[in-house]
Amino acid sequence: MRHSPDAPGPAVPGPGPGPGRDAVDPCVRVRGAREHNLQGVDVDIPRDTLTVFTGVSGSGKSSLAFGTLYAEAQRRYFESVAPYARRLIHQIGAPKVDTVTGLPPAVSLEQRRSSPGSRSSVGTVTLLSNSLRMLYSRAGTYPPGAPRLDSDAFSPNTASGACPSCHGLGRIHRTSEELLVPDPSLSIRQGAIAAWPGAWQGKNLRDVLEVLGHDVDRPWRELPAAEREWILFTEEQPVVTVHPVRDADRIQRPYQGTYMSAYRYVMRTFSDTKSTTLRARAEKFLTDAPCPVCEGRRLRPEALAVTFAGRTIAELAGLALSELDGVLASFRAGGEAARVLAEDLRGRIAPVVELGLGYLSLDRTAPTLSAGELQRLRLATQLRSGLFGVVYVLDEPSAGLHPADTEALLGVLDRLKSAGNTVFVVEHHLDVVRHADWLVDVGPLAGEHGGRVLYSGPPEGLAGVAESATARHLFARPAAVARPVRTATGTVRVTGADRHNLRDLSVEFPLGVFTAVTGVSGSGKSTLVGQVLAREVDGRLAEADFPVRRLVEVDQKPIGRTPRSNLATYTGLFDVVRRLFTALPESKARGWKAGRFSFNVPGGRCETCQGEGFVSVELLFLPSTYAPCPVCAGARYNAETLEVRYAGLDIAQVLGLTVEAAAAFFADVPAAARSLRALVDIGLGYLRLGQPATELSGGEAQRIKLATELQRLRRDHTLYLLDEPTTGLHPADVRVLLGQLHGLVDAGHSVVVVEHDMEVVAGADWVVDLGPGGGAEGGRVTACGPPAEVAARGEGRTARYLARALGAS
Repeated sequence: MRHSPDAPGPAVPGPGPGPGRDAVDPCVRVRGAREHNLQGVDVDIPRDTLTVFTGVSGSGKSSLAFGTLYAEAQRRYFESVAPYARRLIHQIGAPKVDTVTGLPPAVSLEQRRSSPGSRSSVGTVTLLSNSLRMLYSRAGTYPPGAPRLDSDAFSPNTASGACPSCHGLGRIHRTSEELLVPDPSLSIRQGAIAAWPGAWQGKNLRDVLEVLGHDVDRPWRELPAAEREWILFTEEQPVVTVHPVRDADRIQRPYQGTYMSAYRYVMRTFSDTKSTTLRARAEKFLTDAPCPVCEGRRLRPEALAVTFAGRTIAELAGLALSELDGVLASFRAGGEAARVLAEDLRGRIAPVVELGLGYLSLDRTAPTLSAGELQRLRLATQLRSGLFGVVYVLDEPSAGLHPADTEALLGVLDRLKSAGNTVFVVEHHLDVVRHADWLVDVGPLAGEHGGRVLYSGPPEGLAGVAESATARHLFARPAAVARPVRTATGTVRVTGADRHNLRDLSVEFPLGVFTAVTGVSGSGKSTLVGQVLAREVDGRLAEADFPVRRLVEVDQKPIGRTPRSNLATYTGLFDVVRRLFTALPESKARGWKAGRFSFNVPGGRCETCQGEGFVSVELLFLPSTYAPCPVCAGARYNAETLEVRYAGLDIAQVLGLTVEAAAAFFADVPAAARSLRALVDIGLGYLRLGQPATELSGGEAQRIKLATELQRLRRDHTLYLLDEPTTGLHPADVRVLLGQLHGLVDAGHSVVVVEHDMEVVAGADWVVDLGPGGGAEGGRVTACGPPAEVAARGEGRTARYLARALGAS
């Protein structure tokens, strides 16, 4: 760590004397932090402050804030738990750090990349559903003679409350003969039952049907109706002996085959499979409709018979939180229990509304929420908890926030601090950075070129740190690139959009330009672009006169959910690398195919760790630790496979290269060079080829997807749709990304982004602003046109902030 070279270092309180230093030391002191790319970092951070960790993407700031400070706080907490209880808790391993002193208990509010379950909702995330159920249980109006229900009876996630027809989901899935057999002119042997699996499993079902006496060579439509009904929908599972037709090159013995109807197979796959691909395929043969018993309300009739303020719990759960607060405020009857419970519920709703999420309803399912919305909901819950002396570690709380909403966020962070807590924030938003009491700037670059603390002190002291990319944007904003507004080459018109909070909305999107869709959180931006516009364009791609020939949607979902998925496998680069190794003389002499160089299948991988590169060591009441595989030492391959080298490197060493190093290594291999150049150009040169997908941020995942598209060299007019592409990006990285996106438009394509960064919006050709508010108050076009015109008209909540950005640039 170092401070500004032109000024004395910031005043960091020194440790108190004597052996009880931690009790009086006002700082958190880190020594020798080595998590991920941190290079033995030493840093002192005062407690009871709002401290912001800054730096370019991949510099190591999250490794310091979450991987070191939060992980160490959790480890120490779990050491105070009884050893037996520790075995029942998923524990975080010890971080790679020499010492951390002065560290209080910590609460982490990360932007989780995993998708929450369909039963998770706004109400369950914030615990507001518990309060609402208690209100109905203790203070609801029951029908005459009806017994009082426990609060669990008002939950669709419990056996006592869930509608027995839909199991509390509110919707049921059905199918039909038309869906299961789309082409009745085909025979069963020709694949008439499209819902059946392919390959051997599908052949097995056909063979079983033939043994059962059904004609599998007759066109489906000619089979008797009763026979078709049984084949598709029977619940029976008869077992018969199948005698396969003998192939000339192998002997096939008889086996016992079990029949499963197409409906049973589809429903079992849809409900049980862990494969997203298989689930998506099964979903094609199902229709989704409200449950006819509970009419989509998810609860049993006895729970729906109880009312409060004249409404059922399903009706109140469907209101926007700001409306629900109004209903509770106006209710006066019901006695003391109703008053106490209603006031408690209003107190819990208040911080959610303050954070700009009043447009959400309690029954809004969690998978439909953005990562930023989920984090802010958890932050609102912490505001109500009233904890004191805690370190809160937040991951970009401004993500997904309109500038108007960011002001409210700053007030919430200040309240957490004034309550006697320490707030550590990993953040890129410059307004949040300026608001900090203390900055820890990590860099100077990403990956192996970062991992050092460049500065730790009050924000104004960062101005003298020449190496800091943050300083260049925080104090002397780089000049904006002057770009004339492009002329549209066509339009796509959306008419009468009616989805979520969009109500009969009509708007035109110009083609051949860069369009930014803006608006406060919940105004309908992602719905308009990701669902309505995407569906409109996708449905017209087949039209000969439609100017767009291809649609590409780039989101921030993970590129893989296990460590076996990585940068090289997702981009297709690993296929190129394996072909290069397969073509070597040593490989040909041994008869090796490309599969030999995959760590996901038996053959070339190390079987001790099954290609993982590490093994889990169970320590009972201590956290399980992961150690390099004792056989392959983390290489993931067996010794024989590693004997084969390409240009002096074995396959494991190639996967260990950074993208930047690999670009030089494979410069003479066009198929690899093009892919690597796209990754370098978009600012991902610091990533390793074999870096697991689970270690990548949402912003990194989105840029990998975009780079994968950029390497394909498509010439047909393509429409690119991106949802907040600057989320998780340092302003320096935003410049790099924008260069790529504007390059796509200059090449004749169209780009539409949902965006809150006013610097990005100011550089667009066209702006579509939704609002004026969120939820029911949004869903309308408040302004559209070139950025300068939208700013000048002053309509909508974006205009003021856009005018500021245009003035600055």
